[in-house]
Amino acid sequence: MAAPARAAIPVPVGLWRYLPALDALRRYSLLDARFDFVAGLTVAAVAVPQAIAYGLSAGVDPVHGLYAAIVITAVGAVFDSSRQLINGPTNATSIAVLSATAAYAPEDKLAAVLLLGFLVGAVQLGITLLKLGDLTRYISHSVVIGFTAGAGTLLVLDQLKNLLGLRTIGDAHDDYLWRWWRTMTEGGPVHMPTLALGLGAAVAVVALRWAKERVRLPLFPELLVVVVGAAAVTAGLDLEAQGVKVIGEIPAALPSFSAPSFDLARMRDLSTSAVAIALLGLLEALAMAKGIAAHTGQRLDLNQQCLSEALANLSGSFFSAVPGSGSLTRSAINQQAGARTQWSGVWSALAVALIMLLFAPYARYIPKAALAGLLIVTAWRMVDKHALVYSVRATRFDAIIIAATALSAIFVSIEFCILIGVVLSFLLAVPRAGRMLLSEFVVGEDGWTRERLPGDRPHPNLLVFGLEGEMFFGAGPALEQHLDHIEDRLDVDVHVVVLRVKRARNPDAVGTHMLDGFVRRLHARGVHVLLCGVRDELFDVFERTGLVALIHPDHVFREEAVRQTSTARAVAKGWELLAGAPRPA
Repeated sequence: MAAPARAAIPVPVGLWRYLPALDALRRYSLLDARFDFVAGLTVAAVAVPQAIAYGLSAGVDPVHGLYAAIVITAVGAVFDSSRQLINGPTNATSIAVLSATAAYAPEDKLAAVLLLGFLVGAVQLGITLLKLGDLTRYISHSVVIGFTAGAGTLLVLDQLKNLLGLRTIGDAHDDYLWRWWRTMTEGGPVHMPTLALGLGAAVAVVALRWAKERVRLPLFPELLVVVVGAAAVTAGLDLEAQGVKVIGEIPAALPSFSAPSFDLARMRDLSTSAVAIALLGLLEALAMAKGIAAHTGQRLDLNQQCLSEALANLSGSFFSAVPGSGSLTRSAINQQAGARTQWSGVWSALAVALIMLLFAPYARYIPKAALAGLLIVTAWRMVDKHALVYSVRATRFDAIIIAATALSAIFVSIEFCILIGVVLSFLLAVPRAGRMLLSEFVVGEDGWTRERLPGDRPHPNLLVFGLEGEMFFGAGPALEQHLDHIEDRLDVDVHVVVLRVKRARNPDAVGTHMLDGFVRRLHARGVHVLLCGVRDELFDVFERTGLVALIHPDHVFREEAVRQTSTARAVAKGWELLAGAPRPA
């Protein structure tokens, strides 16, 4: 069979580095285009009901969720490093946005949400420009697990009023849990038609999902089917006249350009939330992109992925879209549908736009109770129960992170819980990064240097030690303690100390200054210091700081591709310096 024709699309040299979607066109085929088109349409079928629900859960008109499924999805796809990741409105970010803007009056809510989206994008752009995206690997995955548990609980609490048909009680400035309690106790009697519709939607989506798995139809859009069915029932039985609340009119129009309102006081109020949501969005997107890449074998550019998240949210804020991130559900569907490149995301955005233009007038009949039922089912599914149990059992610190993030999400705020989790992660990571290990070696009877075992007697005139770990300021106390231990081991008979630094990494001014003082003190006692296992990056730092000259260039042994190891050469040099001291038999 002949190979599929390749599209001859000229791409400016160098531009593909920043626009991975254009880079994909350099080797794009008609077969790739077909797979991307089908995957994009499949994702759109799920994106429409999810975008409506997530717009609602963010506390704004559902149309702004649809705008996010167009703008954020399209811009994210063009700049994505991952070929299959789909950006747009997500459950986690929507709940975080709801929490961050809970204190604003209804007439100010949308302006606050759009400004928050701009600030989130700006924070993510700053992280990109400073190339700090890879630092997310120091944030424990337990933060995400704890967040999803807390966010899922909040999502259920928030949607209960829509499921039960209650009216909202309380002022926007009241504590969220207090407002929830007043709504549950003072919001009126349960509206039975609303409850029936919501529970019916939840049961229907669970049943359809079970049937889809049994008959192996992975791309069946059960969410879209349930939403369309609920809207048809509401319209056919005129349930709106009986008190069932619907989402209302959705304009059959594409998002238009409109800059956010840059109110300085509001920006200051939202800044902390913006940092937290920006970190959450990057954690979501990078975790999913890495998960997809593990299956596809793609090599990711994490900084480029951060750039795509930043530009997507910045663009969305200028087109009335709620903030977004990488979507777990839609990305998985995109991959399962056979997406080959980032253009599947562009096709998905175009399909959502077309659906809005053609079917928006009918969307007004979608009952809020049905969306509440779907969101409650989604909240249950968004918590990874296996990962939750596993992490709680793994270590006490993981359990603390999960409990702290989940409980602070419920009792304080979503954005605060993220910052709590990040701080706790760094409290765990920094001490571990600052560990420095000291090992002692002996020269065996065969002449080979090996790690000292209990009962081994070191040579009376020559000691060999090894340093392992980061030689930066965070390891300063440990490094100082180890150097003091070496000095305590010296007696009048020791004249040579060999220091093996093959596994020492990233020296900074603090680490080299401590080593400099150690060498000077040993020289003052008439003890030679020999360095071995010195890699190129260590040698460059030691040479620039004068440490090589202080020790003596002949006493510094670099890691080189030679027959004899640097440790063996250093030990041999030590025997010479001992000037006739007896060698081990």
